[in-house]
Amino acid sequence: MAPFKNGWRLIKGVEYLPTVISPELQTFLTGRKLLLDEIPYPEKLIQQHQENGCITANQGIIQSGNQLKCERCGNTTTHLFAEYPCARCQKKCTYCRSCIMMGRVSTCTSLLQWTGPAPLNQFIHSPLEWEGSLSPGQQTASEKVKTAILSKSQLLIWAVCGAGKTEILFEGINEALSKNLRVCIATPRTDVVLELAPRFQKVFPSIDVAALYGGSEDRHKYAPLTITTTHQLFRFFEAFDVVIVDEVDAFPYSYDRTLQWAVEKAAKPNAAKIYLTATPNEEWQSDCKTGKRSYVTIPARFHRHQLPVPEFAWCGNWKKSFEKGKIPPMIENWIQSRLQEGKQALIFLPNIKLMEKTAKYFQRLHPKIETVHAEDRDRKAKVERMRNKETPILLTTTIIERGVTFPNIDVAVVGAEDGIFTEAALVQISGRVGRSAQHPTGTITFFHYGRTKAMNKAYKHIIEMNKEAKERGLIDG
Repeated sequence: MAPFKNGWRLIKGVEYLPTVISPELQTFLTGRKLLLDEIPYPEKLIQQHQENGCITANQGIIQSGNQLKCERCGNTTTHLFAEYPCARCQKKCTYCRSCIMMGRVSTCTSLLQWTGPAPLNQFIHSPLEWEGSLSPGQQTASEKVKTAILSKSQLLIWAVCGAGKTEILFEGINEALSKNLRVCIATPRTDVVLELAPRFQKVFPSIDVAALYGGSEDRHKYAPLTITTTHQLFRFFEAFDVVIVDEVDAFPYSYDRTLQWAVEKAAKPNAAKIYLTATPNEEWQSDCKTGKRSYVTIPARFHRHQLPVPEFAWCGNWKKSFEKGKIPPMIENWIQSRLQEGKQALIFLPNIKLMEKTAKYFQRLHPKIETVHAEDRDRKAKVERMRNKETPILLTTTIIERGVTFPNIDVAVVGAEDGIFTEAALVQISGRVGRSAQHPTGTITFFHYGRTKAMNKAYKHIIEMNKEAKERGLIDG
């Protein structure tokens, strides 16, 4: 089919004819690759746009030699494909098990893509409405972000927890939106999407901001600024001019190559890519030090106070104590002290099973102590109760190690030597403390039955960031 120009179709290299386009279908499908049953428009309308060349059907699973590849999630792992008797083609079809939760992609299904003219964006000279100011460290990073966006290059922002990474993005995003570029902020976790979306809508009130996650009401929305979980990017294809990946080290994004592929697929070929993290992995740290990766560090928080340094507290065989129905005395004393002071606290435990088993022991100390974890249907409400100071202490897994802010809390890790608590996790957990300018201090305690390399590395990481911040004059005192 011949290319389009301004909504007209070239016929025989000479003549332009108007193409009837459904604006709603156009905006919905632009930048996406979807199954037919994911498109909430009549099949007849979709077929008309296919005949006009506005929509192209792409094979869902392709084969190169003996290797299969899912064109939605990028899966090429043999055991994650399976056969089934297909009612549509009356043959045995192969489907992808890796992304089956998003609808079945098989050898006889197509992924539909908009190939007609792009929707017209409303030009807004400068949509940013923010009266805040940046610290010197933030300002340096903000300028680097703008440069990366304008030069369509890559940048890593290596910033401590609480450095104000969100505010660093404002000017760069404003620059992009002013030039009618489409921007995506992707993060591994729904909680972070729910926290970021209203913040960006507040400072960019004149544009649409879409928040995408499982069950989101914005899933049909075409917006200049999209804030999404990395999982939702499986449905996009060459959609964004600027892609910003927040918490690039977080699970599951850091371990799942299909999620990393989804981010690459969702970006246009010449898109600017900005990565944010407080804890880059060893490979990325090495690339920064050897000059292979463009980066900027922010070793201090915006309020110019140093990062709280973890305290190590040996608490004996905590597993045996819990098995006997008791909280280890040192941990119980820590909790009682916070309850008496009226100081809210987070207590991180290694897994859901342990947390659910021990919750009743903690609730003996205070009936309003609550638990939260990834599979908790009331997670959002519980986090909100904590934010409203209705909950004195919240027991949690690593699900809220990042992206959620409570202004004035102490934090404890029970069983800090457990393998789930990596260096990155412990640094992020420590970063929950002292984030507010009104309450810039607090305690972070690692209760343990023996120190690990991860605990020592997390401690060293925080000490080194405080040292760099002091040397650069970014913290007071």
